[in-house]
Amino acid sequence: MIMSRITLESLEVLDAIDRKGSFSAAAASLYRVPSKITYTVNKLQDDLGVTLFVREGRRSVLTPAGKLLLEQGRELLDAADRLVEKTKQLERGWESRLRIALDTVLDSDFLLPHLQAFCDEQPDTEVDIASEVLGGTWEALQLDRADLVVAAAEASPESAGVESRPIMTIPWVFAVAPHHPLAEQAAPVSEDVRLQHRAIVVRDSSREHPAVTLRVFERQPRMTVSSMADKIAVQRAGLGAGFLPRPRVERLLDTGELVEVPLQEPIPDSLLFIAWRRRDRGRALKWFIERLSVGHAPVD
Repeated sequence: MIMSRITLESLEVLDAIDRKGSFSAAAASLYRVPSKITYTVNKLQDDLGVTLFVREGRRSVLTPAGKLLLEQGRELLDAADRLVEKTKQLERGWESRLRIALDTVLDSDFLLPHLQAFCDEQPDTEVDIASEVLGGTWEALQLDRADLVVAAAEASPESAGVESRPIMTIPWVFAVAPHHPLAEQAAPVSEDVRLQHRAIVVRDSSREHPAVTLRVFERQPRMTVSSMADKIAVQRAGLGAGFLPRPRVERLLDTGELVEVPLQEPIPDSLLFIAWRRRDRGRALKWFIERLSVGHAPVD
């Protein structure tokens, strides 16, 4: 195989020659004798059947073929360095990557201070954040799309090996744009009246499990969007009505861009959870669990 002829050592030598400008300077930077550098380059050229360097005065300069090889070879060197570091992390108990699924009931800003604190403490662990909705949040954990879910709804499914912990309570508000017909209702609105108006619904992000829809009836007209941010934007535009998490729209209610509609039967607050698989014991996961569940029992 061609790849077997290109070693990390030979790429490291090419990189040093290019940076230092000569074989002798590269040898000094790598703590090797010049003859070893010359042998490595000559062997690589013979194996590949290409010329990698030409002399320009006192400098050794890469040919176009050499530039191409080194450009992509540096990506391999960087990847090898990352692999070594991640292997060391794993030995210390830190995961190389932590996948977090955040339900869009919370704004992504919720995670920012936690992410900043984590990156300050453990900058080499990759954090992968994905948005999920309703049942898709739980499914992300069950189908191994995520290591930790944040803001999962209280209707948690029965699943062996999954542990969850409450982190907050979210109050809901039924809100519309100021020019929406329901904004003119002074008295509390009945369910029958509410169902006459288009509901804005966030699409469940489940891929394999049945989708979940909350507080919407089959006979009610609806418009479906992909995230809570989209739902808020569509309701601000006056295209429909629906329940929104109060913390996410408090400012819009204060400025009058959304109007709270009183209901005869308001809905209760929602308890939100973080959840993870019990078998996962990495230090990054434990760090986030303890950080997000302040006031609850520590993780063993």
